[in-house]
Amino acid sequence: MSSPRISEQLLVSDRVASALSQGAPVVALESTIITHGLPYPESVAAALDFEQTLQDQGVVAATIAVIDGVAHVGVERDQLERLAAGGEALKLSARDLPVALARGASGGTTVAATALLAARAGIRVFATGGIGGVHRGASESFDESADLGILASVPITIVSAGVKSILDIRATLERLESLSVTVLVFGSRQFPAFWLADSGISVDYAVSSGAEVAAVMRAADLLGRPGGILVANPLPRSAQLDPELHDRLLAEALDAAGAAGVSGKEITPFLLDYVHSHTAGTSVDVNLEIVRGNCRLAAAIAIAHAAASGAGTQD
Repeated sequence: MSSPRISEQLLVSDRVASALSQGAPVVALESTIITHGLPYPESVAAALDFEQTLQDQGVVAATIAVIDGVAHVGVERDQLERLAAGGEALKLSARDLPVALARGASGGTTVAATALLAARAGIRVFATGGIGGVHRGASESFDESADLGILASVPITIVSAGVKSILDIRATLERLESLSVTVLVFGSRQFPAFWLADSGISVDYAVSSGAEVAAVMRAADLLGRPGGILVANPLPRSAQLDPELHDRLLAEALDAAGAAGVSGKEITPFLLDYVHSHTAGTSVDVNLEIVRGNCRLAAAIAIAHAAASGAGTQD
């Protein structure tokens, strides 16, 4: 049986389509970790690990990517292998999707592109590592991630470990407020900083369960809100990168980027690569644990939302 198509260039896998049609919980996953985040074959192992983490919680995983000009919502093992091993996959944000589809390209989807495609397919929850945000020095460069605009415009709940500490976290939260994006922190009001459990900045609302997040989602739907919700999920302090090491490496990385003249869209991968290479892989291990934890929380939210939606349908 062929997988259902929302359009000629948006294909939902059988297992994801079946889950959605039955009102079962589904969680979206991005694919840039496969194409640009880790070397092959570690990238495929990580992608399968994240999917298994969701499946262990009773949730259908929907990894999203673009293959030969078709956006796939739910990719299979052989497709993961092809994306990771080929070395030619593009890094696709939301603005790149029309060109990639028109030209028959293949690529991994960023947070913005994944959120857009997931929402188009009817998926309400998305687990990732950390979202993008306002870059340091944005008052001059106007550099702001497309993740924020997409989050403000599509009805999806993104679970992340906040935003990466290489960004301007305070400015990012201000921008999210301007965009009317609801921001929740799991277990605390202290907003996390990806590798660190606490950025030193507090937000207005803490939540303590997936059901509580699902209730906020349903209330947003009743209000007809056009955008989504960000759920920040801090790492346990025992699992975070050493704060002193983090601060020192971040300062060094920013200096190195300035000396090398790195700017624009190249600054984030430069800073991340610097931290990865100077922690002997420790930061990569932390990254993987971040995504696993976010998958578990996203699963709890998706299960609660599916249960509440089913109950509402029966009323």
